[in-house]
Parts: sequence; C-alpha cells; structure tokens
Amino acid sequence: MKNLFLFIGLCIALNVTAQTPYQTGMKKAFSLWEAEKMTEASQLFERISTVETENWLPFYYAATIEIIGSFGLKEEAILTAKLSKAQEFLNAASSKSENNPEIIITQALLNLAYIAFDGQKYGMTLSGKNNQLYAQALQIAPQNPRVILGKAEWEMGAAAFFGKSTKPYCDEIKRAITLGKDEKIEQEFYPKFLLKRALEVLKQCEN
Repeated sequence: MKNLFLFIGLCIALNVTAQTPYQTGMKKAFSLWEAEKMTEASQLFERISTVETENWLPFYYAATIEIIGSFGLKEEAILTAKLSKAQEFLNAASSKSENNPEIIITQALLNLAYIAFDGQKYGMTLSGKNNQLYAQALQIAPQNPRVILGKAEWEMGAAAFFGKSTKPYCDEIKRAITLGKDEKIEQEFYPKFLLKRALEVLKQCEN
C-alpha cells in the first residue's frame, strides 16, 4: 500500500515558480496527500476542478486518491462507494482529455482495486478489460514509461497468479526505466515517472 501511494501520489512535477491560485491550490493538495490526509486532499482537488473547468489533472488526482484508499478495505459497500466516486472523477477527467494514456491506465488501476477485493467476483470481467486498457494506452503512447511499467506489472501479477515466471517482463520494465530517465515533463503537475518504484518492480521481476 505504501509503495502504491508513493508510486502515484508522489509522481508529480512540483517545480512551480509563479504562484497562481491554481498552483497554490495544487501544491496544497499534494502536501495534504503526502501527509496522508487523503480526504482533505481529494476534496481540495475536487474544489480546484470546479474552477479549472477545462483541466483534467485535478479530477485525475481526486480519482487516484479514492482508488488508492480503496485498497485494503474489508467492507464492500465502502469500497463500492469510493470507487464509484473515483469513476465519476475519471469520467470527468476523460471528458476534458480524451484518449489520455494516464487516465486510461488509472482506469485499469480502479479495476484492479475491485479485483484485489474479490478476484472471484470481479476477476473474470475486469481482467479482460484491463488487458484492453493497457493495450489501448500502449497504442496511444508506446514510449510512455508509466504505461509500459503499468502494463508489465499487470502482466507480472497475472503470471504470478497462474504460477508462471515473471522474468519475461523484465525487459519491458528495463525499457520503462530507460525511457523514464530520459523523459521530459512539460505540463505542470503532470504525472511523473518514479524511478525508485520501477527499480522495486524490476527487483521483484528478477527474483
């Protein structure tokens, strides 16, 4: 859970110079998130989205927080409520930025939250959807290191579930790391590749 939080929650560019209300609000929301004040962070991202009406990022991060918070839940009603809310945020983000690979792979993460809660109930339908989502994201952005890493990690999980070797996915993880090191982030607050997380996944793959 902690690694997942670090992977998504801290994958942001915070090299902010001009302090516009949007920038100030986003920095505050990320600070709340880093302090594990998840509800406050999500609410602030949601408030920012009501002002930044054409910006997909506040919706995207609000959705991500709700998804992360659903992992480890024991009550299905609470899980469903959080993921339904996350789905609304993702739908809103997608309406602002169609065919966005970052949103697509976050949809796959949402599906994974359901599968992690009850694989027998959700695995059959959502596993196939996740395969399609990662294929779609990779087609849109074949050099996106987050997409490559996410797809490889998803396939590693499936391989491990069926008792197969995860080593065939190591090369893709290494490719993601190479691309991540060279990636240039131009949009402020855009999700950023987290090298430390990728190295942890690679270590799991090689074991």
